[in-house]
Amino acid sequence: MALAPTTLLGMGSQAQSRLVDVKLQLKWFPQAQFAGYLIAKEKGFYEAEGLNVELLPIGDQSPIQTVVVGGADFGNTWITDLLTARAQGLPVVHIAQISQKSGYAMVSLKSSGIKSPADFKGKKVGIWPSGNEYPALALMKAFNLTTSLDTGVTNPDVELITYGFDPALVFPDKVDVASAMLYNELNQIVGLGYPLSELNVMHLPDYGINLLEDLLFTTERVLNESNFKGSGQSGKAIAAKLVKASIQGWDYAVANPEETVQVVLTFCGATCKGSGSEADPLKHQTWQMAEIAKLYQAGPTLEGNAGLLVPSVYRANVETLKSLGILSADPPAAVVDYSVWEMATGKSAPTG
Repeated sequence: MALAPTTLLGMGSQAQSRLVDVKLQLKWFPQAQFAGYLIAKEKGFYEAEGLNVELLPIGDQSPIQTVVVGGADFGNTWITDLLTARAQGLPVVHIAQISQKSGYAMVSLKSSGIKSPADFKGKKVGIWPSGNEYPALALMKAFNLTTSLDTGVTNPDVELITYGFDPALVFPDKVDVASAMLYNELNQIVGLGYPLSELNVMHLPDYGINLLEDLLFTTERVLNESNFKGSGQSGKAIAAKLVKASIQGWDYAVANPEETVQVVLTFCGATCKGSGSEADPLKHQTWQMAEIAKLYQAGPTLEGNAGLLVPSVYRANVETLKSLGILSADPPAAVVDYSVWEMATGKSAPTG
């Protein structure tokens, strides 16, 4: 039985009052992108760990600030957001890597003749704001393309057009290539009347750009709590329980996609919909669940190590951001705390 949408903000029963209250800030509105957390809430996995988890939708903002100022205890974001925030002195800490493969893509019409990033020269490329453009910039740098965001470049190879997260705003009339997540905007483009057979989808990992996305994070303050919210448990112990139940939720969601979509539809409201012919909420969330599952079921997840941030992949992400000048130095070691994942899984994280 699906919970009513209001339970996204906590169930409030007498039994719940004995649980430890935890606020988890999502990066966007509830949708299948966050299916594992919704399932962990719906199926009682958080409750089984002694947690009353409140899932907070945020919309077009960064969850970093919400967590840093104490509006939430934990958050969900992308690794670029986390590392750049840490470089700015914010004490955020990575505790689990849920998505093991980037879902970022660049999309063009086949009729445009743009088959690969090498064909971007002289074209207009749509990007997103607020740090979400970094994967696209890394891709163009890998192909030695200058852009209109490069300082001191008078005749850039590529003109970048910044737009909100709706491809209908620009594609294909105002840009030749649009940024798109495989699990969301790609389906929206299809809904605008451009079937996959007419699209060239350039998945960034295929070109060596795999800046990781969905992860769980918190702050040093939370992890250093000796008595989290008077629970008698440390902040690190609470973090480990959150990670354990979240992974359990993701495993269940991926194994039971049809049931999971029905749960998601209970929560996501207007954000359930795609665009045009794909505006049917069930159809769009089914697409999203199928694609988001592929990003979870990759890398260490396939080896039984869901939630692990592979050290070599992390280093590659850091080097990519340094090459763009987004990071000027390696982040401090404290930006990743493997001990939380180890407590959650009972396993040892690799050291190299």
